[in-house]
Amino acid sequence: MPEIKLAENTVQLIKDVCAEFENKESELINVLHKVQGKFGYLPAEVQEVIAKELKMGVAKVYGVVTFYSFFTMIPQGEFPISICMGTACYVRGAEQVLAEFKRQLKVEVGESTDDGKFSINCLRCVGACGLAPVVTVGEKVFGRVAPNQVKKIIAEYRDEINNEEAKTA
Repeated sequence: MPEIKLAENTVQLIKDVCAEFENKESELINVLHKVQGKFGYLPAEVQEVIAKELKMGVAKVYGVVTFYSFFTMIPQGEFPISICMGTACYVRGAEQVLAEFKRQLKVEVGESTDDGKFSINCLRCVGACGLAPVVTVGEKVFGRVAPNQVKKIIAEYRDEINNEEAKTA
């Protein structure tokens, strides 16, 4: 992955977030959460600034980022789609749901659509096993998803995109 040169205002924003949490190492997860909320992901260069500000090793920051499935080092689409692959979801057809999302959006897991609107990822467990298979789009949870519902889910967000574009035109 190519190295990203962070703009000075970006570095300052990261420093400000760290300062909000008093540059405490114990606040690492909160810092990561807030920074990812601002940028959408946590590339290595962002992790390096956080490590420096919290006076800790980059390896520890990286370890937390890679351990928790909530954090990502890859840019996400405006509407990140996550398919649960936990046991209940998997045995109830999550693999077929994932295949249909990949087919409809023409992207693989970990990728974003060319327009940057959608990305696909898998999760280990959403914690809604009674609704298996489960799909999340951003913060919204869809339960008991079947492959034939995928097109409708995507259309819901495409309509939202089109409505926003019409407002700004």
